[in-house]
Amino acid sequence: MLGRIPRVPNENVLVGFETSDDAGVYRLTPECALVQTVDFFTPIVDDPATFGAIAAANALSDVYAMGGTPVSALSIVAYPAQGDLDDLVAILSGGAEKMGQAGCAVIGGHSVADDEMKFGYAVTGTVDPQRVVRNSGALPGDALVLTKRLGTGVISTALKRGFAEPAHLQASIASMLELNREAAQVMLAASAHGCTDVTGFGLLGHAREMALASGVTLEIDVHRLEFLPGALEYARRGALPGGLKNNREFVSCAVEFARQLETGMESLLYDPQTSGGLLIALPEAGARALVANLDGAYAIGRVLDRGVKPIRIV
Repeated sequence: MLGRIPRVPNENVLVGFETSDDAGVYRLTPECALVQTVDFFTPIVDDPATFGAIAAANALSDVYAMGGTPVSALSIVAYPAQGDLDDLVAILSGGAEKMGQAGCAVIGGHSVADDEMKFGYAVTGTVDPQRVVRNSGALPGDALVLTKRLGTGVISTALKRGFAEPAHLQASIASMLELNREAAQVMLAASAHGCTDVTGFGLLGHAREMALASGVTLEIDVHRLEFLPGALEYARRGALPGGLKNNREFVSCAVEFARQLETGMESLLYDPQTSGGLLIALPEAGARALVANLDGAYAIGRVLDRGVKPIRIV
């Protein structure tokens, strides 16, 4: 479909939609470029203020993944005409507080009446045009580092089905509320070559985009992956979101499995994440420094010359 959309040449567009990157980048001056993104979704937790804050953290993540600094945001609201306005105030307030934590000003937005509630933001940031971190920059020999644990999708699905344990839910919420701001700062200091944030397409979906854009193969050691408490159990019990199944159908043909995985483990590789971590490709020395300086970051594999498929699981 995207191939049918006209591309209007513009020398100031540094990153467009051609490589499925996390955000677009438009150069204003030799020293400053805009980073622009938009993201919104339906509720994944019961508390409205927490939902608003998670939506904000998720939208901000795309700017951080490009090495940018968020500066302003516009809210996007779809809300039932007869819905509880106190809940809507809580959603907007939760989002505004998280944006404030990021130093990002909410300067307006747009709302429509819709029976299915949705909320999110269009975020604008700034970045030095010479320091943009793209998903197309991974180089053979790089290490791969992930900055958050996986499993928010299956835990949210377990919540909807009524069997998510409170402690597991709280750990997932804490992960989703965590900004990727510090991860972006440490990534830049460690001379990252490439980055993408792991969100709706799951780890393997976003890894596929990075591999294709960079012309490499990403080798991921499944035994190094870290999962949120309860995630593997819920995956084994079949708490699989619809997005996970769609991700598997789309991405599995790009994956070479060097070992047999049990069903729950394999499912989590495709699990759609909300406000997930950054997947970063960088030199080995930089990877060691990043893991040492960023709580929660861990190495998961390496970048290889392009092989049979874009992703290899070992």
